[in-house]
Amino acid sequence: MPESKRYDAIVIGSGQGGTPLSKALAKAGKKTVLVEREFIGGTCINVGCTPTKTMFNSARVAYLARRSSDYGIQAGPVAVNMSEVRARKQRVVEDFRNGGLRGIEDTQGLELFKGTARFTGSHSIEVQLNDGGTVSLNADTIVINTGGRPSKPNLEGADKISYLDSTSIMELDEVPEHLLLLGGGYIGLEFGQMFRRFGSEVTIVQRSERLLNREDNDVADEVAKILREDGITLLLKAEAVRVQQSEGSIGLTIRTSAGEQTLRGSHLLVATGRTPNTEDLNLAAAGIQTDKHGYVKVNDRLETTASGVYAIGDVKGGPQFTHISYDDFRIIRTNLIEGGDAGVKDRLVPYTVFIDPQLGRVGVTESEARERGYSIRVAKLPATSIARAIEMSESRGFIKAVVDDKTDLILGCAVLAVEGGELMAMIEIAMMGGVPYTKLKNGIFAHPTLAESLNNLFMKIGS
Repeated sequence: MPESKRYDAIVIGSGQGGTPLSKALAKAGKKTVLVEREFIGGTCINVGCTPTKTMFNSARVAYLARRSSDYGIQAGPVAVNMSEVRARKQRVVEDFRNGGLRGIEDTQGLELFKGTARFTGSHSIEVQLNDGGTVSLNADTIVINTGGRPSKPNLEGADKISYLDSTSIMELDEVPEHLLLLGGGYIGLEFGQMFRRFGSEVTIVQRSERLLNREDNDVADEVAKILREDGITLLLKAEAVRVQQSEGSIGLTIRTSAGEQTLRGSHLLVATGRTPNTEDLNLAAAGIQTDKHGYVKVNDRLETTASGVYAIGDVKGGPQFTHISYDDFRIIRTNLIEGGDAGVKDRLVPYTVFIDPQLGRVGVTESEARERGYSIRVAKLPATSIARAIEMSESRGFIKAVVDDKTDLILGCAVLAVEGGELMAMIEIAMMGGVPYTKLKNGIFAHPTLAESLNNLFMKIGS
């Protein structure tokens, strides 16, 4: 029989919610164990935000180097060394990962097990340790933070070829000659533009008629315009039918209104969704229900269908962003440690798509506001009207805000502009504080900054 250990709390997964939660529980005097089967830090640090944004900035340097003449600077030919790009990425990842591990090891009352967990009862798990052996753990409170992974494509022939996903593409030591990319969502667009800037020919195949299905049409159309300006081929309303590999190249057959055609490329990146890491957890043993996609069902307080068992981060579905996972941690901390009553209802969900220019978004879109019956006014400012953007020679895109006509409160915004994520956060702060748009319209912002564009944006509405 495996050794049995009793704890006050068990956290399965060391992602951006699980690690700070396990530390907070331990510091609150609860005997806590953290179980991690691979790397400390979860998706964000190891295969998500940290490595992709590190590589994004390498690609941006290559882009600016090629544009040096736009600034009156003459530079020589640009060469991209993917081995060095990858090595730089890995150094940053390992630094973050090791920092996370040190924080865990320095927390009194917190124990770390490296292995794979599975439920054996409503409040008990079994861990198959990576270095051999098994341990049985019990606790009144258990938190699942096992995240997700790239989904496998439902595409004829995919199981017979070597395709890339959002993890493996970051391990390339060479720039693909021609990258075929399935999926016009956030992940696909970030990688598509990144590798175009590294020097690849890029073709994006999107099943629907627009990129970024959750955005307003004008936002999606402007993103498409920008990507085409960058030399990316976009094939919209195109369905992937089959794929095959021969003579060192990949043939991707797609179907459009004009019939079938076969694209030839050197590499194929599949970015068509993610799958939750729940199949190995034996959730049924604990009475934990999932939806049809395998995501753990939770209530407003993030509790599963098993009392005392919670799920945070990507594994529960919904918005799959690191900052949401971290906010999930704050909700659990508030309720279990501080005796509060926090929940996920009506929380703002900001995000930034790290294309260039960035797309920062928070709140409702224009179409969502109209569907919900709001009486609205819309402010829209092209980036060509932002002095700082012009001075930077970065004047693509626009800012768009949706305002409640009855209250003058901002309902949402999309900032497709240089440093769009930072500008979006300023508007989000106003939304959090219940600040009417008129305050931003008449506010004094330093000149010349991107922030002062908010004056001109909200002047579009009038008084």
